[in-house]
Amino acid sequence: MHSYSVGVYRYTEQVRGEFQRDAPTVLAYSVLVCFTFWLYAFGPVLSLLRAERGFSYTVLSVHTAVWSAGTVVVGLLFPGAARRFSRAALLWSSAAVAGVGAVVLVTGDRTALTLAGAAVLGAGGTLLLAVVQAVFSDRHGPRREQALAEANIGAAACAVLAPLALGALAAGPLGWRVAYLLPVLGLAVLYLRSRGRPLPAPADTYTPDGAGADPRLPVAARLFTGLVAASMAVEFCLVYFGAEQLQAVGLSAPVAATAMSVHYLGLLVGRVGGAVATRRPGRTLPLLYGSLALTAGGFLLFWLLSSPAGALVGLLLAGVGIANLYPLALSLALGAAAGREDRANARSQLVGGLLVVVAPFVLGFLADRVGLSAAFVVEPVLIGLCVLMLVAGVRSRGRAVTPDARGLVVAGAGEGREDPSAVEGDVR
Repeated sequence: MHSYSVGVYRYTEQVRGEFQRDAPTVLAYSVLVCFTFWLYAFGPVLSLLRAERGFSYTVLSVHTAVWSAGTVVVGLLFPGAARRFSRAALLWSSAAVAGVGAVVLVTGDRTALTLAGAAVLGAGGTLLLAVVQAVFSDRHGPRREQALAEANIGAAACAVLAPLALGALAAGPLGWRVAYLLPVLGLAVLYLRSRGRPLPAPADTYTPDGAGADPRLPVAARLFTGLVAASMAVEFCLVYFGAEQLQAVGLSAPVAATAMSVHYLGLLVGRVGGAVATRRPGRTLPLLYGSLALTAGGFLLFWLLSSPAGALVGLLLAGVGIANLYPLALSLALGAAAGREDRANARSQLVGGLLVVVAPFVLGFLADRVGLSAAFVVEPVLIGLCVLMLVAGVRSRGRAVTPDARGLVVAGAGEGREDPSAVEGDVR
């Protein structure tokens, strides 16, 4: 009871004050960096495993599918787990599960074991991500957009370092597998430093006027979760198969895995710019439309140019465009959730997991039959789906203003303004 009260008090103070990078926020940032290392090194790791064992593009895509199957499971179970267990319990248990999955993935001597490792890592890592996103929403409310944007700066920086670490260690005596296990050490250190500290109370445990009794999300929130899912598929088709396409234009497998850092550098640049831009309200929609346009242009360069230099320029620009799709789309979904943030969070992971299962698998299946370059037609289809979801979600939301569960009014692109009718100090 005491820790819950502390969480509610701190959260209320945060909503009515300035954005603060307090201990729960910094912990969430750090945990996200560890997860992101696994996430963005996963594609290059699969490329290295394929080079070692000679399996097909279809088997490679099955690894991505079982990772995403774990994401689907988390999307189904997270709302119930979030009601039953504390944020801290979910955070550290998911970190342990993800660590086990990473170890099995890189040490398994058979494809069945690497598939099992990918599935366990996908489930544990996605739960870790869901808890981090929930902490941002609990702690920062309508300022979650800034927290998500800032967190993804560190995530993008780690994404740049992950392929570099894999490539550097692959050429040395330790091998790339040691690099992939570095997040296990990082999470262990974070646990030893932070265990026992309370995290903010779940936001949708104290929605007013019975709003939490209706589990259905508003139509706009459902459409925006579709946007989250489509943006995930856009990103991970490139993450999973980008190194393979670079090999198709002339790079070796280790060099291609390392060269993917160019794409992640684009993510870093884009997310730094997004974090700066989102410090002022009302910029979410222009940033999303611009990001989609840049993603499309960068991908076309990567896809259509046959030289390694041209493909790398396209990857860089696509990274800048993709950088803010997920955090801004998630901010829209949570902002339109009308006090049901855990449900919106879970639905985003569920639908995203399904689409990230299907899209890379279709891409790999087509690549074995018509070639990888032709199979990449999947990517512009996904970008078009993002545009449709965004336009439909904005139209569905219209000009409606919905009371938020924390004495705020949700308006515009997921930002909030203080409700003058709110009772000062009322945390409900």
